[in-house]
Amino acid sequence: MKIPRLFLAPALTALVFLTALPAFAATPKTNFKFSFGSASPAGGVTQILPTTAYTKELGYGFESGTVPVAVGDHALGASAPFYFSVAEPEGNYKVTVTFGSDQAASDNTVKAELRRLMLEKIHTAAGQSVTRSFIVNVRIPQFPGGVVRLKAPRETTNEARAWDDKLTLEFNHDEANSAVSAVAIEKVDVPTLYILGDSTVCDQSGEGFNSWGQMLTRWFGTGLAIANHAESGETLASSIGEKRFAKVYSLLKPGDYVIMQFAHNDMKSTAPDALDRYKADYVNVIAEIRAKGATPILVAAMERSNGANQDTLKGYPAAALETAAAQKAASIDLHSMSQVFYRALGADVKKAFNDGVTHHNNYGSYELSQMIVMGIKAAKLDLANYILPDFKDYDPAHPDPLATFKMAVSAGGRNTPRPLGDESTFGPGAATPAAPGAPAADAPAAPAAK
Repeated sequence: MKIPRLFLAPALTALVFLTALPAFAATPKTNFKFSFGSASPAGGVTQILPTTAYTKELGYGFESGTVPVAVGDHALGASAPFYFSVAEPEGNYKVTVTFGSDQAASDNTVKAELRRLMLEKIHTAAGQSVTRSFIVNVRIPQFPGGVVRLKAPRETTNEARAWDDKLTLEFNHDEANSAVSAVAIEKVDVPTLYILGDSTVCDQSGEGFNSWGQMLTRWFGTGLAIANHAESGETLASSIGEKRFAKVYSLLKPGDYVIMQFAHNDMKSTAPDALDRYKADYVNVIAEIRAKGATPILVAAMERSNGANQDTLKGYPAAALETAAAQKAASIDLHSMSQVFYRALGADVKKAFNDGVTHHNNYGSYELSQMIVMGIKAAKLDLANYILPDFKDYDPAHPDPLATFKMAVSAGGRNTPRPLGDESTFGPGAATPAAPGAPAADAPAAPAAK
């Protein structure tokens, strides 16, 4: 019996449609509300107890070895840093934290991912509650058509929080114990400031090394995300070769910004045309960023501790400024500002460094981050619209007093590798710079800095 054409066509159409449907994976949950403490939470809010340990199956909880205690019925806190993670896909997230306990005063500092400073010195009296919000960027090495060539084991172990699929919050304090009563996380679409550079810019994994890149987050509000893609030991050429720039290009959208600082490792090249190639690479990078509708910003690198009155970087900071001017791109002269800062410190200049020469401590990087904000303002970038109201104009000739500076110290379990690069240019064990376009080699771990 012949099937009428009238009935065959719809049946075949439905069959073709069903077989052509892609196998969609479940959309991961990105928005969460957590209540910290023993009090029963409201509907739609997940209760977090001191025993809530992170597991992949649960998708949230406290990291191994960090256990807070109850501070009254409505908060958790500790006399040491503790870490809370939530599984999140790559993207930008607005995190809202409520601090305070009904029974005790608290002092709170929050860092995210790999010691990025988000909030500091949030004080609450007993019975007082304070709520603050900030933006955290989560990233992974993969991107369409490639993957960032991470340094193993450095970036895959000690710096894993910078690249994993979790959003990690470090709750810390300066004085009284911390007290956290609630955390809400919401995926957001906001402009992003991407950072590329070397060990003087990247998210350093352990105390007492630090960089201006991981302090910069302190000065910007919830209208902007900051994504630090800088890495220890990098040159401009090696960052291109390792696809760190390609990763950023894959994420760029109109209205984003890319701030770049390279010099400390680049200047070690002995190639006769090294400086010309450095400039040419910057010209290409500027064009790629602009093609995505984003704004490039070149930073003339800060000096070493012995560079208050001289250029120890062989003209690379000047080359960055010259290239920016030739390409009509924005620039920040951190080189000159750092020299003013070092001269102001005088005999105490090495107290802004952890290794005494190149890599800064919490104080030094905190000061440098304020110079970057001043550079953004001086360049009249729209980026300045996102600066927090509590930022006060900074003069490197009159830095924050060393004697009164305090910063909550992170846990020390991940602090064994020293930054790669050139604190050893002036001493034994100098790292060999990467050839242009090649990945920078990792260095053996040294004992943790005291």
